[in-house]
Amino acid sequence: MGDFETKDEDLAGRIGLLETKTGKLETPAFFPVINPSRNDITVEEIKNLGFKNFITNAFILKKNNLIPDKIHQIYGKDSIIMLDSGAYQILEYGEIEISNREIVTYEASIEPDIGVFLDVPTGDIDDWDEAKRTVDLTIARGKEVLDIVKENQNVIWVHPIQGGSFLDLVEHSARQADANSEFSMLALGSPTVLMERYKYATLTKAIYAAKRNVSRGKVFHLFGGGVPHLIPFAVALGVDSFDSASYAIFARDGRYLTRERTYRLDDLDYFPCSCPVCSRYDPKELMEMEDKQRTKLLALHNLWKIKEEINYVKQAIKEGRLFEYIQQKAYSHPALYSAFREIIKMSEYLEKYDPRVKGEIKGIMLFDHNSAARPELLRHSNYISKLRTKKQKALVICADKLSSPFISDPKVKSIRAKNEKDYDIYVALPFYGIVPVMPSESFPMAQFEMPESIDEETINNTIAFIKKFIETKNYKEVKFQECEKSILSHVMSIYSGFG
Repeated sequence: MGDFETKDEDLAGRIGLLETKTGKLETPAFFPVINPSRNDITVEEIKNLGFKNFITNAFILKKNNLIPDKIHQIYGKDSIIMLDSGAYQILEYGEIEISNREIVTYEASIEPDIGVFLDVPTGDIDDWDEAKRTVDLTIARGKEVLDIVKENQNVIWVHPIQGGSFLDLVEHSARQADANSEFSMLALGSPTVLMERYKYATLTKAIYAAKRNVSRGKVFHLFGGGVPHLIPFAVALGVDSFDSASYAIFARDGRYLTRERTYRLDDLDYFPCSCPVCSRYDPKELMEMEDKQRTKLLALHNLWKIKEEINYVKQAIKEGRLFEYIQQKAYSHPALYSAFREIIKMSEYLEKYDPRVKGEIKGIMLFDHNSAARPELLRHSNYISKLRTKKQKALVICADKLSSPFISDPKVKSIRAKNEKDYDIYVALPFYGIVPVMPSESFPMAQFEMPESIDEETINNTIAFIKKFIETKNYKEVKFQECEKSILSHVMSIYSGFG
């Protein structure tokens, strides 16, 4: 069990198939938390929303003797069931009255698809030594149950990663978890506090710290990742699955999820959604309902939005537009923008896993200076830096009024006919800097869309790129054409240094 097949990739995100004993689970996937002792909505209602997988709590099941035999006999033979160990209860209430071996033995006996040993969450601990204690205990507990794990390989076993906001501890915990080959799935723990405090940038760095220290072939889970607007950012960094009870907890508190933010129900006059709940009722009608009915309907809506977000993310991966999608989402909240800015700093990591070939080629969308972090533009920059010059003179044409692909543009054809014998010919283009005319039909030099009005930072970065290019290629002569009224007219000032 635990074999993982990648179907599509974009950035470090992917669509994959995880083999479980019940069947294949497509990722990215969200596991709704089922509270065995409190059902705001039923398992069947969750399945009717399109979920065939969920997670429940082994500690609560055992404590209350709720599973007399095998867990699939209670929750459905076609359900992919993940068991949490009770670590959340440790986070909330301190130690619980059960040992690690007891809980793992119990999990194995009721035969879920996915099981987790009893790790020790770091939570919001702000003392490094105390945080390290949780990491060390978690690593030790993983080793403690290896014999049970080896004997029950029909279950996919998860090794949690701890460390909280201490990135060095997250890295250490990740390496140790990954080194244990008996655990085919890894999970980053303790993100809930960071999400509640909107510390999305810190959470982004923690995901990155873990992901770059583990094997690409292992499925990576984010415990407690239950707000739709954060899901695409986590997926972009390589998170494959999520779980949360947020859909129900928020509903009890009268909170209404959208794919961009969270509202309080009593602040809404209109529902910005067309799900079955929002199509049938308005906010006032829900407010006037009894608590139990209102909570159920809100929970159904919230889960619908999470499912919708997962599907949007998958479609973005399929089309090779995940960068554009997270860039769009980043402007919905300052905390998300902060996370996006952190992701931009990780551009080399994203480029490493982003596929060079993505099936049907679609044009890339460029918006502002942040778009320069796209893997396609990083590769273009690397290509230009290694480009060998053929002649001692260069001719640069500004691209403002040229049609793409540039090699077919009438103006470019005319300029080439007059100058190609003596000059290497390039096009100056915002975002790209320099595009050689001859291979300009290649992706992504001809497949793009950009705004008519380019932001000043992009223009300045483009000019700096052109200047550096000319200086490093050691041309004896450089001349510019079609640049007098260009948005890149400042490149003309570069010409003053050449004969």
